[in-house]
Amino acid sequence: MAILFRFHPQKAVEAAAMFLKLHGKPMKYLGLLKMLYIADRIALERIEQTITGDCYFSMDYGPVLSGVYDLIKGKSVDGALPLWKRFISARDVNHNVYLLADPSTDALCEEEEEIIQEVYQTFGHLNPFDVAEWTHDLPEWKDPDGSRIPIVVDDMLRFMGKTAEEIAAIRKEAAREAYLDEVLSA
Repeated sequence: MAILFRFHPQKAVEAAAMFLKLHGKPMKYLGLLKMLYIADRIALERIEQTITGDCYFSMDYGPVLSGVYDLIKGKSVDGALPLWKRFISARDVNHNVYLLADPSTDALCEEEEEIIQEVYQTFGHLNPFDVAEWTHDLPEWKDPDGSRIPIVVDDMLRFMGKTAEEIAAIRKEAAREAYLDEVLSA
């Protein structure tokens, strides 16, 4: 069974808002999606869980967070659209999004905030298409040829050098966290 994290809309909003605050002006949503993916990937490697809990797909411009991309397009994901729209604008005609209000970073841990800052410092000044091109070199990205291909977290972990035992432990912890989240939110 593949590792599935539970999507955390509040953390996704806070992470996106943090990138937008660091940017200080409207941002191309492609750039935001790429930096969120890179931040989730780094978190997976360092703390063995992602920031957003989103699902990933290989698309023409690199890996994409499926739920966040849907929110940017105005589609609801687990009832998160009203939360997203309270803090992050709809994409404009120039493909930009911007911060409407500060959601705080209460749901993010210190290490997640540090990862977001590190990713922004590395990629925030670059053209989003250059960042997308950079993500094409990630081993989990496969050319979807105009479609989309799921990216499996287990594969990402293998590419990061995690052992089968480490991956099994991460799978077990992700299932436990998802169960607790579900029970506590019921």
